[in-house]
Parts: sequence; structure tokens; C-alpha cells
Amino acid sequence: MSIFKKIFSKSRAQEGGIFFDTISKMVGFKPDVLDYYERAFTHRSLNKMDANGNPISYERLEFLGDAMLSSVIAAYLFLEVPAGDEGYLTKMRSKIVSREHLNELGRDLNLIQFVESKVPVQHFGDNIHGNIFEALVGAIYLDKGYLTCEKFIQKKVITPYVDISRLEGKVISYKSLIIEWCQKEKKSFNFDIFEDNDSSGERLFGVKLSIDDKVISKARASSKKKAEEKASQRAYFALQEKMLVK
Repeated sequence: MSIFKKIFSKSRAQEGGIFFDTISKMVGFKPDVLDYYERAFTHRSLNKMDANGNPISYERLEFLGDAMLSSVIAAYLFLEVPAGDEGYLTKMRSKIVSREHLNELGRDLNLIQFVESKVPVQHFGDNIHGNIFEALVGAIYLDKGYLTCEKFIQKKVITPYVDISRLEGKVISYKSLIIEWCQKEKKSFNFDIFEDNDSSGERLFGVKLSIDDKVISKARASSKKKAEEKASQRAYFALQEKMLVK
């Protein structure tokens, strides 16, 4: 029996249950409704249904947790940076709740060890870590309400990870940065996307980024979005001196 199944086989037990103890230690309080937390680690591949025939998985909780994170982070930034305008606050919130950052949070808590799924763990993409973290936040909100959820986010996200001065210089999308710079400097740009499979037959996408009809960078990745971002990052470093000129 897997570690997860051993944990969940006792999850509906009283306070002595392994899952109850593990979750209590992780979140810093004793859950009232353990079922919310079970759902936060249930993958849709199990095809579980509730008593009303509704599907059970972490995805709905992920949606709720995302909204809670955005709300709490927005309130924090509003109070912490009184001089920040709407655009600044929006960008800073995006940096804090970026997929990269949420994945880091999920990995640090090692949440993937609790995921119940028919899909092997090694087949999950990196985003599973952030998705589960959001689902956990959603479970906390349903179980304990806004104030406890806010305290959890403050303890697990804001205090250890949020450094305003560091985040101000953090780039969350090189593609957006390149496009904004090209538009500001009245330069034409084009992302030429094509399939570029490797020798093993894996499907990859190649990108050539041209600015003013000159190829600045090339990249390839498993998706068009990733390839565009990688090419944009390379272009940014190639053009950094020009882009940083005031």
C-alpha cells in the first residue's frame, strides 16, 4: 500500500489519524472538516463522485484558492505600498502569485507526496505543485474562513517569500517585456513558430524572434508558449543594454 493510501485509510478517523496529524502540522491548526483537505489532494483521474454525483478533485478548490491568494495579496500590497498605483500593484501581485512562485511554494511543502491519483507522479508537470498549493488554500478557506486563510497566506507566502524591493526587479514575462519595448521604440517584431521535433520523435516547437526583420534569438520547447518565452528571454539578454537605456 502506498504512503498516500496508508494516510488516507485513516483520514476519517478522529484526531489520532495520520492524515489529520500531518495536515494539522502543515497548516498550523486542527482542521474541522477533514473532507475539504482530502479533496485538495484528489486528482480527477480517480473519477470520484460525491453523494450528488458531482466530480471530486482538487480543481474546484484550486479555483477558490487562487481567488483567495489574489485577494489577500492585493490587500497586503495596498497597505504595504501606499504610493503604488493600480498598474504597479497589479504587476507586483502577478509576481507574487506567478505560477513559478506557487510551484516553489508547493515543492517546499512537498505537497505532491499526498496526491492521490491514477497518474504516476513522474508524469505530472511542474504546475502540479502550485495547483495543489492553491487547492490547499481553498480548503483552508472553506474549513476555517477568511481570517484563518489570511493568516496562513501571511505565514507561508508573504513573510518568507515576499520582498518588495527584490520583486520590483523580477521579470515575470520576457515576452511581454520585449513586446512593450518594441512598441515603445516603434520597432516591428515577429514570433515565427514551427514544429521542430528532436531525434527521439518528441514533439517540440521552434521559435525565431525577429525585430525589425532581423533574427535576434531562437529557441525550442515542448509548447509554443514556452518556446516564445525562452526566445524572448534570450533576446532580452542580447538587447539588455539597449533596453535599459532611459
